[in-house]
Amino acid sequence: MARIAGVDLPKNKHMEVALTYIYGIGRTTARKILDEVGLAYALSSDELTDDDAVRIRKIIDDGYAVEGDKRREVALDIKRLMDLGCYRGIRHRRGLPCRGQRTKTNARTRKGPRRAAGARKK
Repeated sequence: MARIAGVDLPKNKHMEVALTYIYGIGRTTARKILDEVGLAYALSSDELTDDDAVRIRKIIDDGYAVEGDKRREVALDIKRLMDLGCYRGIRHRRGLPCRGQRTKTNARTRKGPRRAAGARKK
């Protein structure tokens, strides 16, 4: 099992998919990395040699923000929006969707569980 960018790659998966387990690498980026290294997309993560893992690790370290750096970058971007007080920042601050989705119905993931409206006893 290879360890790249502080993440253990899953066993018995194509490398194209296995690399997406690293935060900040999606399908397209994984394909670009594999093209640079010269590996097949369908190569199993179990068949990865140490030499290949070193080359992948070097490419990721040199050219991509992943894991902790990427998480920090995203958090700072959200904090910047909130400090600016722009529409998207206000939506983040209130815990509501900020990409134009409806909130009259749905949006339960962002808003949390429903609160009972008027069912109180005196």
